[in-house]
Amino acid sequence: MSDRFFGGFGLVLAIFYIWAASIIKDSFMVDVVGPRAFPYIVGTVLGICSIYFMVRPDDEPVWPPFRSFTEIILSVAVMLLYAWALPEFGFLISTVFATAYLTWRLGTKPFWALVTGVLTSTGIYIVFHLILGLSLAKGPLGF
Repeated sequence: MSDRFFGGFGLVLAIFYIWAASIIKDSFMVDVVGPRAFPYIVGTVLGICSIYFMVRPDDEPVWPPFRSFTEIILSVAVMLLYAWALPEFGFLISTVFATAYLTWRLGTKPFWALVTGVLTSTGIYIVFHLILGLSLAKGPLGF
């Protein structure tokens, strides 16, 4: 039942995606392929996969208990809060807390989850900002 439902949703999404691609206007600089080719390919693959799920569904999955489902919802909420906090508090501070929370929920003890958050945030900052020169969100401390 759930595979057929999500397959139907995917098929509707694929049809909408292909329709949206069909109304993309050509610019004055048009190459051989054009701007609609890649969206058409993505929509077609999505449609074929969705039809497959509708025709040959798997056995019904065992859904997680409510407590586990709540953990998933809270993790999604943390990621949304992280996206909101990123421009406000900067990359380093926001990433420390998001990583620490998610690591803690995966079973790490709170102190080590915080250590993991600090090391992950610092490591990503060093690699992406200092070494590769990519721009990351600056916080109130200027980094």
